[in-house]
Amino acid sequence: MGAWALGLRNVLCLSGDHQSFGNDRQAKNVYDIDSVQLVRAVADLRDYGTFISGKVSKLPPRFFIGTTANPFAQPQELQLMRLQKKVASGARFVQTQSIYDVEAFEDWMEQVRRLGLHEKVFIQAGVMVNKSFRSIEMTGKVPGIRIPEALTERMYRAADQQAEGVAIALEIIDRVRRIEGVRGLHIMAVGWESIVPEIIKRAGLLPRPPVE
Repeated sequence: MGAWALGLRNVLCLSGDHQSFGNDRQAKNVYDIDSVQLVRAVADLRDYGTFISGKVSKLPPRFFIGTTANPFAQPQELQLMRLQKKVASGARFVQTQSIYDVEAFEDWMEQVRRLGLHEKVFIQAGVMVNKSFRSIEMTGKVPGIRIPEALTERMYRAADQQAEGVAIALEIIDRVRRIEGVRGLHIMAVGWESIVPEIIKRAGLLPRPPVE
């Protein structure tokens, strides 16, 4: 309710990584609700003004609800099942994990289309921009990210690793935006946010299409 009052209209619901991957590994997991139930809780507040407790809001926040999906996590059948549940619970857009293995992402999108999910939610393909070999090497250690060895080798051998990182990101964008069902991009450049406007411009993503 506070977020809505402050003017926020989009909310991304996710559970995040396990604590063992963070800096405070002694922290305990909290399993009061999972990400599917979180989407449903926000959707109930949006659609009916009803809190988890059963209390009713006089001014329901009309959030545009999003969730996440990892096209590379296994088993794929279970991941697709979870995505179906999130969509059924009220999610309206999906941000995917960072994509490096485009072929695997294409296979996942084929399954998404088979289930008709691309017609129910806006799918944003995640694209990471790396500025160095060290950056892409560390990215490869993030849970759920799959980086083909050819890309890490390409960065390692590049004379200008920043330029190579931009080139790789632009190539990935060009490929994923052509895949049926992809409705947008989530461009990430951790520690190098200043490069994002250049990526958007060079990828030909401007001007943005009008909102219908």
